[in-house]
Amino acid sequence: MNAPWLHVIGITERGLDGLDPATRTLLGTAHVIGPPRAIAPLLVAGHPATPWHAPLGAMLDQILARRGAPTVVLATGDPSWFGIGATLARHLSTEEFAILPAPSAFSLAAARLHWPLQDVACLSAHGRTVAALVPHIQPGARLLALTSGASTVAAIVELLTGLGYGESRLSVLNRMGGLEESRVDFIATEHTGAGVADFNTLAIECVAVAGTPLRPAVPGLPDEAFLNDGQLTKREVRAVTLARLAPIPGALLWDVGAGCGSVAIEWMRAARGARALVIERDASRRELIAKNAEALGTPDLTVSPRPAPEGFPDYERPDAIFLGGDVGNAILFEACWQTLPPGGRLVANAVTLDGEAALIERQSRLGGELVRISIERLDRIGAHNILRPLMPVTQWALVKAHEP
Repeated sequence: MNAPWLHVIGITERGLDGLDPATRTLLGTAHVIGPPRAIAPLLVAGHPATPWHAPLGAMLDQILARRGAPTVVLATGDPSWFGIGATLARHLSTEEFAILPAPSAFSLAAARLHWPLQDVACLSAHGRTVAALVPHIQPGARLLALTSGASTVAAIVELLTGLGYGESRLSVLNRMGGLEESRVDFIATEHTGAGVADFNTLAIECVAVAGTPLRPAVPGLPDEAFLNDGQLTKREVRAVTLARLAPIPGALLWDVGAGCGSVAIEWMRAARGARALVIERDASRRELIAKNAEALGTPDLTVSPRPAPEGFPDYERPDAIFLGGDVGNAILFEACWQTLPPGGRLVANAVTLDGEAALIERQSRLGGELVRISIERLDRIGAHNILRPLMPVTQWALVKAHEP
């Protein structure tokens, strides 16, 4: 086996001074790409080195342009934790590069705080919207978040306060592992920005103010959690629908005729790395979907303006499809069915008689399970309590069989 041409080396706040002798020797045999501050001593010594380019795509091109030539990339901490190492793994074979990690910011922070790292959600708000933290903000949860600096800390404080978690306890760990390491602790509502450096990791102990509504990852968020124009899969039906769709890490859902996006959003919240594409032709509903995705912590939800099924060939094939609109449309269904790979899950909900008839016919032809979901909610007539029925939903769910 040939030696890798690329080494990705993690460094701490101490920079090159923190590397062991063997790793420093490795630097001497290669062209080095890294942060300007880290490579400054190499440039002074006349060693071939180049500052890395931003954004990430440019940095990737910079590295791949040296393919086959001895190269070292310097990265902060553990390059496999939200770092360049994880990105390179999607573009290079395992034989082409090696990763030599330093302690990650998460490991250092957990050690400083005496937090059991296996019980902590390790997240990144570095170069990302802070909305991605929302699903993890739960009473009693502990979070560690990489940041882009003091402005990110301020944005997270604002997020916590807006969600009813203003009593959360925060620790900003500045420049961990360096000579200028420091720490500042405060309650979210008391944040002033004092003592927060531009290179930091944020620790959060989530504390909810009394009366703050719970927003767990378990599907079935309250209907009022979603902005909608009436096109909303109701809470109880949504929970059953998600159970049938079976969200798993990394899987992709197509939500066809998405309404306000509630099913796709809950799919993404339910499993780490789960992805969703919503296909909704109505522009005003697409705006609602985008707002709901941001508010409920799924900012990476993809919203397509292209009508179904014309846009299907341009999309990545899904692991599951939810058909919640235009269920009786035979052309739309056949396009969904042909796109779904063997082993994929399909769930369709109908409230109209023609939609129900279509599901009955498809079930007789293709199999699967057919159920009717009837929900009644407490209401009043005058001085009396009643249970008022919602529109019943006929649901068809099946797993596409593998070709014999």
